[in-house]
Amino acid sequence: MGEGWAPGPQRPAVISAPAPLVTRQATVFDIDLLVPLFDGYRQFYRQPSEPDRIRRFLLDRFEHNQSAIFVAIRDETCIGFTQLYPSFSSAALARIYILNDLFVDPAARGSGAGTALLQAAADFARRLGAVRLVLSTELTNTSAQGLYEKLGWKRNTEFCNYQLAL
Repeated sequence: MGEGWAPGPQRPAVISAPAPLVTRQATVFDIDLLVPLFDGYRQFYRQPSEPDRIRRFLLDRFEHNQSAIFVAIRDETCIGFTQLYPSFSSAALARIYILNDLFVDPAARGSGAGTALLQAAADFARRLGAVRLVLSTELTNTSAQGLYEKLGWKRNTEFCNYQLAL
């Protein structure tokens, strides 16, 4: 580059920002978005793929208003969901919610979808006057445990949980 050289007009660098992440409460009209994610969630817990049964199960929850489901959407693609079931605490004389299901598509993990879904669930429960959210996860699911603890969830060290298979 000799003397007098000056660069020509520069094109501005185009930096494509990811589409915003949207979390919202799901409706029955979201069933087609939910079924594949719910199927992935169940397979994570070593259950067989059963899309027809899943569809019926979710339709039942919507039709009987038995749960609240939140979805995380980016670029018109559902990348995660969480499902809450209402319950009550006799000791606290108050409503609680069981965060029964949380799943983010493996390709979307690290995108903030899990955090956004947990925050949406907490906001929803607070608005309805709940005193707490509760959840359980497999002992081996350390990545989820790390997220829960980062967001202020506390591991229960006072009570043992038991199950009775029926």
